[in-house]
Amino acid sequence: MVGYNVQVAVDTEHHLIVAHEVTNEGNDKAQLSNMAAQAKAALQVDELDAVADRGYFKSEEILSCEEAAITVTLPKPMTSGAKAKGRFGKQDFVYKADEDVYLCPAGERLTHRFTNEEDGKVMRNYWTTACQACPLKEQCTTGKERRIKRWEHEAVLEAAQARLDRNPDLMTVRRSTAEHPFGTLKFWMGSAHFLMKTLHNVRTEMSLHVLSYNMKRVMKILGVPGLLQVMQA
Repeated sequence: MVGYNVQVAVDTEHHLIVAHEVTNEGNDKAQLSNMAAQAKAALQVDELDAVADRGYFKSEEILSCEEAAITVTLPKPMTSGAKAKGRFGKQDFVYKADEDVYLCPAGERLTHRFTNEEDGKVMRNYWTTACQACPLKEQCTTGKERRIKRWEHEAVLEAAQARLDRNPDLMTVRRSTAEHPFGTLKFWMGSAHFLMKTLHNVRTEMSLHVLSYNMKRVMKILGVPGLLQVMQA
């Protein structure tokens, strides 16, 4: 990508930037675990709660966070083709973990049929033979039967969605936290944003902006005498 993608991890209490990164990536999908791990290391904590927007949703990244003791909450992008066409989406099927089956909107049980690998991920496939006579078939599938795929680590994604369902206000917290520094920095940088070119130079420029931002935030929180006292400690 000809351009620069800036990532920041911001603490919710003081709006300080605890970690940042500049990449040439055209989207944020591969940045979640890296940024969360940097924030965790900077804060020197054993566990971390991280909130991100749907642009960061990638199954492997969420799993990496889970394995690193980072609890992630973020919405899943609604990319279901069936849902867009007015048919039932995967979210309309309820997974029963104790029985390893899906319940469809008509109440039928979709059982595990086989397991395969897709794009490096182990997927379990479920369906039922009751679709042919189902009165809701036209609302569900145009094929012989409706099939549901389940990633072997799908429970991690379901847990992230469940956290968001229990506390939807977290998205408001994320916006008021992460977007605050971006708004301030863009105001300082002006319409041209970065003055430097090449990734190395832009990373240096961004580091100076972040340092300036954090210094001004700490002065606002502690005052200049308080900041000097901390720096001398």
